[in-house]
Amino acid sequence: MGTITTDDGTEIFYKDWGSGQPIVFSHGWPLSADDWDAQMMFFLAQGYRVIAHDRRGHGRSTQTGDGHDMDHYADDLAALTAHLDLHDAVHVGHSTGGGEVARYLGRHGEERVAKAVLISAVPPLMVRTDANPGGLPKSVFDDIQTQVATNRSRFYRDLPSGPFYGFNRPGAEPSEAIIANWWRQGMMGGAKAHHDGVVAFSQTDFTDDLRKITVPVLVMHGDDDQVVPYENSGPRSAELLQNGTLKTYAGFPHGMPTTQAETINADLLEFIRS
Repeated sequence: MGTITTDDGTEIFYKDWGSGQPIVFSHGWPLSADDWDAQMMFFLAQGYRVIAHDRRGHGRSTQTGDGHDMDHYADDLAALTAHLDLHDAVHVGHSTGGGEVARYLGRHGEERVAKAVLISAVPPLMVRTDANPGGLPKSVFDDIQTQVATNRSRFYRDLPSGPFYGFNRPGAEPSEAIIANWWRQGMMGGAKAHHDGVVAFSQTDFTDDLRKITVPVLVMHGDDDQVVPYENSGPRSAELLQNGTLKTYAGFPHGMPTTQAETINADLLEFIRS
């Protein structure tokens, strides 16, 4: 574990375990590198080097007041990969982290990258616009920002208790441990970063980034994702990628790397080894 300091003075916390081909994990909003525990431990045991960082303003990284946009997120990731001198890396991004990975590849190129994976990811564009009529209304994201600014602790219990992991579905058995761990990670970060990050993940258009990517990309998405709806995300991203493969999971929720870790890890391993 360690930190790097970016050009604007932000300290980025990261974990770096093991040796072998590096797998770099980018987490979702408003969580931290800890959200990848099930993947980090699995791939470490498979002989890979596993790396995960806390996005600026999240987890143990600096609670800076600015820079909470996809360009800064991508630049921070690029600074980390350069600091660690990574090559032949596999980049895996969940949700907002998938946007971070797409922008990193589109903005900084593929010289250090072998493959990428987008899991329940926000690209190409979440918010509804004239050019993106299948997106969600901006009012949805405005409400999230209001909740973060005024009642963050309550909101960070309600979201994982319900749609994030599909615990609101009939017959689902909510896990208090998973819900509490989500709340813990969220409350470690800064309210300002999380507030601004809503705009970053919802209003950033990744279409051009996806079109630039030439390395193999696996797009993994559950068709019961209540946070990043399936039809306007996974299939569209796969179509925009030059070398993309879509894998759809029937009934899986947004947080499937946690609740369906065994399935997700096995499919990730198959893709990385292929």
